[in-house]
Amino acid sequence: MKAIVWHGKGDVRCDTAPDPKIQEPTDVIIKVTSTCICGSDLHLYDHYMPTMRAGDILGHEPMGEVVEVGRSVTEFKKGDRIVVPFDIACGECWFCQKQFYSCCDTTNPNAGLAAEAMGHAPAGLYGYSHLTGGYPGGQAGFLRVVKAGANALKIPDGMPDEQVVFLSDIFPTGYMAAENAQIEPGDTVAVWGCGPVGQFCIRSAWMLGAGRVIAIDRVPERLKMARDGGAEVINFDEVTVYDRLQEMTRGRGPDRCIEAVGCEAHYAGYTDALLDKAKTLVGAGTDRAHALREAIMCCRKAGTVSVPGVYVGFPDKIPFGAFMNKGLTMKTGQTHTQKYMKPLLEKIRAREIDPSFVITHTLKLEDGPAAYETFRDKRDGCIKVVLKP
Repeated sequence: MKAIVWHGKGDVRCDTAPDPKIQEPTDVIIKVTSTCICGSDLHLYDHYMPTMRAGDILGHEPMGEVVEVGRSVTEFKKGDRIVVPFDIACGECWFCQKQFYSCCDTTNPNAGLAAEAMGHAPAGLYGYSHLTGGYPGGQAGFLRVVKAGANALKIPDGMPDEQVVFLSDIFPTGYMAAENAQIEPGDTVAVWGCGPVGQFCIRSAWMLGAGRVIAIDRVPERLKMARDGGAEVINFDEVTVYDRLQEMTRGRGPDRCIEAVGCEAHYAGYTDALLDKAKTLVGAGTDRAHALREAIMCCRKAGTVSVPGVYVGFPDKIPFGAFMNKGLTMKTGQTHTQKYMKPLLEKIRAREIDPSFVITHTLKLEDGPAAYETFRDKRDGCIKVVLKP
């Protein structure tokens, strides 16, 4: 099969790779019909995420048609269309029973390595380094779906891939981020980052009762998409975000702040951002955390900071004194995707949202390597890429 394969920093290729096989009776194999490039994939592309190995197959936002079924699988049959969540859960451990699926205790075969880095091991993830299990990803012709019955979601007939493929990650991620923000009716919600996850944070904030949503970015196409989603916008290249938010909220600050940027924040002209960039360039750091610092400083007292943005290592200069003295709450985490897939599918079926709004590029799998560069460099109006193997 063809697959998008990591070979080193800035070097991904469409290679020929072995077809996956059933390894456990709970597996299924799918022929991938749609798969996406995620902002988190750029952390691999730019080699901020450790434990990548040449030959790793990338991708964690796939869906497709079941072509082979393990002997213990009763939930799916050949020909079914399924969406595969990026995180792999067993469905049985203490964390899965609590619906903390991305914290599953059993699906990361490299748990010792992860625990050494993080204190405890998160769940296994598709296509996202050996720190999270080394599972081959879904930017490929075929994918082995692990513990399919506990994870995958069958899609009803008549729903195109473009409406449902984002149930694999970014729609649940945006929704959980908004839920984690603890939005109360009428709240002002500020969203840092208008990439794909940020766009779903905006739509989800409205679903959860926000009275006002303010989106922060500098890319014109992203700001337009946020505005189309009902948000007021701030271009951080044109104004100081803190000052503008103070003006917009009469000095109180946003009630809820969602940081959907993560470890590769792009800010010019700020001392902390320049120091972050310098450290990453010489290998002395992995995280550029300006957006997180800014969200903490901007959030109103006794407010909430929700962080769906992915971080890798040990970001520094975090204003923890402000965080503590302002009485803030922070909620973070990889998304417990399985918790949200079915209810969000029902929102799509009820036409409360059509997630396909976020797609700007639909390309062949062979175009994936060039698309990584286009997406990273924010060229050609690129916000979300869907690849068709």
